[in-house]
Parts: sequence; C-alpha cells; structure tokens
Amino acid sequence: MKKARNIALILLAGLLIGCTPTSDPSVTPSTSASSELPTSEVASLSSTETVSTASSETPTDYTNPVWEPVLADPAVIRDDDGTYYAYGTQDNALWGTYYGVRYLPILQSDNLVDWTYADAVFRPVTMPTWNETSGAGLWAPDVVKIGDNYVLYYSFSAWGDPNPGIGIATAPHPLGPWVDQGKLFTSSEIGVQNSIDAAVFVDTDERVYIIWGSFIGIYAVELTSDGLALKDATVAAAKQNKILLAGVDNGRWEVGNYEGAYITHEHGYYYLYLSTGSCCAGLQSTYEVRVARSENIMGPYVDKAGNNMTSRANIGTSVVKGNSHFVGVGHNSVIKDDAGTEWIVYHGFDTQEDAMYGNTNRRTLLIDEIIYDAELWPYVDTYGPSRGATRPFIN
Repeated sequence: MKKARNIALILLAGLLIGCTPTSDPSVTPSTSASSELPTSEVASLSSTETVSTASSETPTDYTNPVWEPVLADPAVIRDDDGTYYAYGTQDNALWGTYYGVRYLPILQSDNLVDWTYADAVFRPVTMPTWNETSGAGLWAPDVVKIGDNYVLYYSFSAWGDPNPGIGIATAPHPLGPWVDQGKLFTSSEIGVQNSIDAAVFVDTDERVYIIWGSFIGIYAVELTSDGLALKDATVAAAKQNKILLAGVDNGRWEVGNYEGAYITHEHGYYYLYLSTGSCCAGLQSTYEVRVARSENIMGPYVDKAGNNMTSRANIGTSVVKGNSHFVGVGHNSVIKDDAGTEWIVYHGFDTQEDAMYGNTNRRTLLIDEIIYDAELWPYVDTYGPSRGATRPFIN
C-alpha cells in the first residue's frame, strides 16, 4: 500500500491577526505545482519508538512548498467526491486584489500536492461590512461541513484593531456560492481581546465547538448544532461560560500565549494544536506548532511533561518548528488521506526563496506526515519541515 511521508514546512504566523500579510509588491506570484492565480480583475527531539504509517517502498516524488507564493493560516477540507479545498489568508501584494478588496482565496487539489487557484469566498458585492475599522480585512478562515451545509468562520480585523471579531458564511459546496451570515461575536462582546483565528470542531456526538484566540489565551465555547450561533441564549451568557483551554489571559499580548488553535480526536484523546512565537518577521520568525491533549474537549489540556496548559504560557509539546529549509512555521490544520494517514497542513517561510526575494512575507503552503510516538504524541519527523517526501495515498 502506497503511503505518505513528510515534506517541507516553515513556520510563519500572525501577530494581531495572526495572519496579516505585508510584503514586496514587486514579487511575481508563482507555484511549485500547477496553478492559476487570480488577477487584479478576477478575482524536534525524536522518539526511539514510534508509530508511523510511512512506507519506504515509494521514492521521494514531491517537494515543499506545495503552493506559493502565499497561503497563510491554511484550513483544509475534503469534499464528498474526494477533492481537497484549502482556504487561507492572502496577501494583496503577492496575490493582487479582487476588485480592490481583500478576499479569502480557495485552492483545489486531488492529492494534497498539486494545487490550483479555484475561486474566492466572497465577491465584492457580498463582502462582509460589519467591522467598520479602517483597513479591516478577512483572515484565518476555518471550514467544516455540518449536515448538508459548508460553514466557514472568518476573522475580520485590521492591525491594531481594538475590537476584531469572527463571522460566519455558508455554502452548499466548498466553492460556494458563499453567503455571509454576519458576525458571531466581537472581542468586546465575548470578553476576549483579539478574538480571531477560529477553529470549529464537530464532536462524535454532533455537538459543535468553536476554539479561538490570538496571543491573549485560547478559549472555547459551544455552538448550536448547525454551527451558526452560540448555544447560549445571549453573547453575554457565552461570555460567562467560555472556557480557557491554553495560555494565561493577563490582558497582555504575548507570543507565548498561543494562536491558530486546531483540534483533532484520535486514539481516545482530543489533541489541541497551537502556534506560538513570532509569526511575521520573515527569516527571523520563531513561529512553531506545539500540542497538548485531553480526554475531554473542554479540557483540561496537558502537554507531555504533564503541564496544565493554563498554568503558564510558552509550554506544550513540540510538533514542528523551523529548520534550515523553512522557518516561522505554523497555524495548521490536519487532514487524512485514503490510507488514514494524517497530514499537517501549515505555512512557513522558505529560507531559499526569502533570501532570494528579500525577506518578503511569502508564507508558503507546506504539508508533512503526522507520526505518533510510543506514548501517542504527534510530531513531524525530525521535528522540522521536510523539503521533499512521498505523496499522500489517494485512490
């Protein structure tokens, strides 16, 4: 059976937005796989005993990054027909603008490796307008399927925004048409500064949870069964009932307080992936992914050393961090191939290309296989992004 192995990764992340791009407008977009970019008019510690699904039978046949110049904060979903779709934060200078507005690009792939530009989530006439902060844009989406609906959660914010928030859009298909359903909550309403970077998890009992936060602590609260509203009758009630899952909310922005959360349920545990470190300083970025786990989705979450994730900042067990290939790696999602192998999908700065382009904000798209050690803690081989590896197993 043909199975997957690691590729290159580099951590990059977002400060206030955990995703806000700033880069050199002279850079020409290109792709490492086949691609069609929008125009301005159209839109590491290693375990001695590991449990790995990797196969040595297939030679290395693809290379990270699997998409460039940028798809930061990637969220990946697989449609019922087997097609993968990736949504992320774009960069106006590298992507161009869609009729002068920032949008959320959608990539499409049959194999997690060869990606093409497919569409944008919003058209200019359907762009959300509920955040009136000057310069506010859309960042860091997450997408889940609930019933027959695809539900997308987006961050709506600007650098230095005093009151960012999270909104919702719905569609019958991953490519849309996407209809904005408005805001879920703002930072001031929910009582969490810098309320961005949403991740939504549908549990085995079909209860739906949203996890969010950016460097002020990671919080969770339950949503209605359709994922379109807070389960609590009012946002004031949700404000009182929200749960701190990781970090220490002391009212100060700290890179050790995590952002870009993502949850999976494997081996009887809920795994809470978190990004930490500086996201957007090019080759000086220290972004990386760590993990904690719990037997209850609402925690408490502990790392491999037994630390409760709310006891202090800057803890958690390493999954992947920068190396000679990629730095500033993080803000991940996780997806499975047909063999059941898990792949971490994330962004990072390519050390070769950033040196070439002058340290721009080229947060390229990376994938690597997730391996579990003997104690069932997930990590990437060598704890660093790969440059090349075998393809995911796709029928």
